[in-house]
Amino acid sequence: MEGRDSLDRSSSEIAIDPTTTDSPATNGRNGSVPGGESPKVQHFSAAANDTFPEVDNVLQSDIGINTLLTRLKQSVASAREFAVFLKKRSTLEEEHAQGLKKLCRSSHEAARRPDNRQGSYAQSYDEVIRIHDRMADNGVQFALYLNQMHEDLHDLAANMERGRKHWKQNGLSAEKRVQDAESMMEKAKAKYDSLAEDYDRARTGDKQSGRVFGLKGPKSAAQHEEDLNRKVQAADSEYANKVQMAKSQRHELVSTLRPQAIKALQDLINECDSGLALQLQKFASFNEKLLLGNGLCVSPLKRQSSTQSPRSLRDVVYQIDNQKDLKAYISSHASKAGRRLSNIRYEPHPTLASTRTQPAATPQILPQSGIPGSPQPGPQYGQGFGQTTGPPPSFGPPGVDSPSSPPQLQHTPHSGGMSLPQLPTPQPSTPLYPQSTTPTPSKLHTNHSTTDLPPPSRPVFGMSLDDLLRRDGSAIPLVVYQCLQAVDLYGLDVEGIYRLSGSAAHVAQLRAIFDNDSSQVDFRNPEDFYHDVNSVAGLLKQFFRDLPDPLLTREHYQSFIEAARIDDDVTRRDSLHAIINNLPDPNYATLRALILHLNRVQEHSNANRMNAGNLAICFGTGPNIADAGWQVRVIDTILQNTYQIFDDD
Repeated sequence: MEGRDSLDRSSSEIAIDPTTTDSPATNGRNGSVPGGESPKVQHFSAAANDTFPEVDNVLQSDIGINTLLTRLKQSVASAREFAVFLKKRSTLEEEHAQGLKKLCRSSHEAARRPDNRQGSYAQSYDEVIRIHDRMADNGVQFALYLNQMHEDLHDLAANMERGRKHWKQNGLSAEKRVQDAESMMEKAKAKYDSLAEDYDRARTGDKQSGRVFGLKGPKSAAQHEEDLNRKVQAADSEYANKVQMAKSQRHELVSTLRPQAIKALQDLINECDSGLALQLQKFASFNEKLLLGNGLCVSPLKRQSSTQSPRSLRDVVYQIDNQKDLKAYISSHASKAGRRLSNIRYEPHPTLASTRTQPAATPQILPQSGIPGSPQPGPQYGQGFGQTTGPPPSFGPPGVDSPSSPPQLQHTPHSGGMSLPQLPTPQPSTPLYPQSTTPTPSKLHTNHSTTDLPPPSRPVFGMSLDDLLRRDGSAIPLVVYQCLQAVDLYGLDVEGIYRLSGSAAHVAQLRAIFDNDSSQVDFRNPEDFYHDVNSVAGLLKQFFRDLPDPLLTREHYQSFIEAARIDDDVTRRDSLHAIINNLPDPNYATLRALILHLNRVQEHSNANRMNAGNLAICFGTGPNIADAGWQVRVIDTILQNTYQIFDDD
């Protein structure tokens, strides 16, 4: 009975008193813990505990730490997800704002060009651009705010994750130690119970087991009972030690370690959730600030105390006066209109008057009679001679038809026996810049033949690109740069650019200028090329025609033709790209500048009617007619893949 009493006493010691289990929570609520040194468990408010009484039960149970660890993991994941959202939104806002600012700069520069409208339209358009620029500034500031919020939230999530790992290791290891101690206690109890039952049977005289054989032979009942009593006493001592260890471990966990972990995890959860809520509130505030700022840019508030309040976008647009702008533009050309001649008549030179048989009157298109002063014996016009049709003669190349000499009348036999004055056949006019309304500069009227031009002192045409690079130090010849610049400024919207021919006289004079002193040329001023952008295009093509070695070089000609024969578009592009990369440096640089320029031309094909195919015909056709189709295909493929072959920097 002594063993059984010991068993019952030991079993009662391992039972955990409910008051002992609840005492840490109760002491925590009262503001103290056993020993006075352990931190208190952080609980919710009294109202929250009344609403959720099971919260304390869960937190003080064995699953309390695991539950809070899982909840903290959710908070960290939510913070990271919102941080990623802020980063992507910041990137989108930054790209939009920078793109809008770039658009405002380019539009502002384009609006200041002389080929755009001026007057009230220019003022209103400039103010519209400034409004959009202010909106872009708001977007940049908004993107900066979002990026800072992303960094703050990312740092918060990282700190919370480090704290979670720390308390996961400490809290779960304490729980594991208690579980191991209780498991060892259960094993010691099972061993103790088994030995106690054997001892009880031996003591009460149960002979069912018969004689017991030991290592030294059979044992008597008294010896067997004595051995079992010793084993029971040892098992009882070991079991009591295990119970005491498990009890101390459980007491330390419940009173100290678990409250520490629960409090720390609750603090981390509250900090993470509060930080996330704060960033969400800031996000909402910054969105309102962005929309309000953009709204004030578009429609600012009216200031009652100030008369110079900013105008809204609607007010700015409605300030445009089309009729006023048109009349102002026409009036600005009043000084260029010239004096109107009231009387047009022919006046022969005095030195030639003596050689004429009769004074010549101004030829009339229709017959006139009865006009005083008209020569009576002059020839009469027949009924079939109607009004002369066709355009008037235009200025031809220098030395062909001087504009200062009047058209000479020719006499041809008439069916009635009379000689009728016939006007000379009109010469086709040289196409000028079709959109320019500027009067022809005086130097256009200078009558010089190409043979009067000075000999080249610093030739450019007919020189190889390598020679020009060594002499001038520029990979792109100056004549190419000037021509591309002029067409970019004044010719992108000219219909048929590079297809229509310019004036041969202008091309010859511009060529002579470049062959003598190209430093004096600035094609940003249209007067330097006679307001004739088609002649500039012709000058550029003439330069490439005069190269001793073509731009794509004779060495690589066959390679280009073979690449053009490839049917697959990607393979053909890559083959041409590889060949272009093998061109000499000046050829590559000049080709790159030309192709990027022609790409800008084809981007305006709606206005100039020059798409990639038309430009390829203008620049790709060479003297070898058999390969003409493949030559055009080379240029067309390069233009279709401009930014895959060349970088736009």
